Amino acid sequence: MSVKIENIRSELLSKNWFKLHKYTFDLIDDNGTSVQQIREVYDRGNGATILLYNRSNGTVLLINQFRMPTYVNGNTDGMLLETCAGLLDNDSPEECIRREAMEETGYRVDNVQKLFEAYMSPGGVTEVIHFFAAEYHVAQKVTDDVGVEDEVIEVVELPFTEAIAMIADGRIKDGKTIMLLQYAQIHNLLG
Repeated sequence: MSVKIENIRSELLSKNWFKLHKYTFDLIDDNGTSVQQIREVYDRGNGATILLYNRSNGTVLLINQFRMPTYVNGNTDGMLLETCAGLLDNDSPEECIRREAMEETGYRVDNVQKLFEAYMSPGGVTEVIHFFAAEYHVAQKVTDDVGVEDEVIEVVELPFTEAIAMIADGRIKDGKTIMLLQYAQIHNLLG
């Protein structure tokens, strides 16, 4: 199946934090049937995330930070346990994730491995996230001072088996984190 898009019109609704556009367009299917659709699309840029793991200790390094959207949708304290991540801004995905790992965990990682990339919420958000993994070791820890600007971040080191159990019992609810932990489990990254 293929579709054709015609008569695209865009209206900027907001450009406070990121950009929110309203798109009106005609969607034409293989049979030539045309349907006008209206969609709001949030453009926040692309991002990167990384699973930091220590094979010899059987641990993963996650962060716990406040996320307002989760708070307004039922997360009582707004804190979310997740892999470190950030927006690319003008960096390559690899440069971004090295910077974010340092800023959010205090670890300077060397050999990052690109695993895959994915649209995380394609029904309304343009963002593509680049997924990485890297081993971390105590010698790579550079600072305990983590977070930038207004971020409040707690670094959490967990046994990998506990992190997997936390998906099942609901203590880990972040999509990118679940994807990376399950990737590590499927591909036996921690041995």
